[in-house]
Amino acid sequence: MIGHVDNAVEIEAPIGFVWAQVNDVRDWPALFTEYAKVEVLEEEEDSVVFSLTMHPDEQGKQWSWVSRRSWDRDAWTVRARRVETGPFEFMNIVWTFEELAADRTRMRWVQDFHMKHDAPADTATMTEHINRNTRVQMKIIKDRVEGRRRAVVAFADVPSNTRRGGDVRTLVSPATVGSSSGFLGAVRLAPGEKVAEHYHPYSEEYLFLVSGELRVDLDDEAVTLTAEQSLLVPRNVRHRLVNEGDGEALAVFQLSPLAPRPDLGHVDTEVTA
Repeated sequence: MIGHVDNAVEIEAPIGFVWAQVNDVRDWPALFTEYAKVEVLEEEEDSVVFSLTMHPDEQGKQWSWVSRRSWDRDAWTVRARRVETGPFEFMNIVWTFEELAADRTRMRWVQDFHMKHDAPADTATMTEHINRNTRVQMKIIKDRVEGRRRAVVAFADVPSNTRRGGDVRTLVSPATVGSSSGFLGAVRLAPGEKVAEHYHPYSEEYLFLVSGELRVDLDDEAVTLTAEQSLLVPRNVRHRLVNEGDGEALAVFQLSPLAPRPDLGHVDTEVTA
């Protein structure tokens, strides 16, 4: 007989966020409770070969094997197979992801396998074990992915983007917490620093100055912001931020809605030095 297991779980998170979280194999020890260690052996744009080690079982044995994962993000599908099969004749897994709503994703695993004749368990016994364990791990993944959407993100937790000037940090975003309708960030500008002129074709920007003083150029009109003042930057309006004060300026910004792709969200109209 061929072992066949088919299970699914609904996760309250956008499909892109779920996809990114569960396909980061380096993070699997933090996402699954059964895995102790992951070592990436080969990596390409759409595939990865990695060694996976489990926590010791009741007898103290620590199982490990090598797998290959290949993915097609356009189809929201991953195919995995064991390269080093261990007690299995073969083990093949198909992961599929389905968007049920903006903040809900259905993740499904279909596993097909067959045990070797000298394996510690036959195919029927392993089918029952894998079916039971898959449901446990899916529930854990659901809880952990949903929990990551409620994470507190500090300024120092995310990388600095200085390409347009200043110290820009994207804090609450599709990548960090799975936001689905916009993102929020902050920028620090030292005296004399600026964020070069650009515009957003798809998003309005909401700007709040926490401290300091900023000149905001909107197309050809300059507006001055002082601490605890806010400003709307409409779609397609060119804007730059300039700190003309004597101290550091800290501003919080939010953009909504999201552009169809991150690279379409900003259009630069000024070359930075």
